[in-house]
Amino acid sequence: MKRALPFLALLALAGCATPQTQLRTGLVSAGLPQKQSACMAQRMVDKLSLLQLRRISSIQNFGKDKARDMSVDRFMHNIRSLQDPEIVSVTTRAALGCLVSG
Repeated sequence: MKRALPFLALLALAGCATPQTQLRTGLVSAGLPQKQSACMAQRMVDKLSLLQLRRISSIQNFGKDKARDMSVDRFMHNIRSLQDPEIVSVTTRAALGCLVSG
């Protein structure tokens, strides 16, 4: 039981995470760099529904490349596979805005 306590604490914290935090974590898991993920999540969180944010967060880096090696182009390919024009539009604008702003 003692070993389960840290896991349960982490699980409880994960449930309290904001949509922006969950999206940022999902973008990192999908293969984008931490800085890019944070910037994009900030720009996207108020423009998409919670369901859309969850769908983006569920994308994984299925390629052979390490997560940190995924390009934005490859990530956008994965976003387009969700077949949601609004997600594609908002994500594209966020990615471009973050690339321009550095």
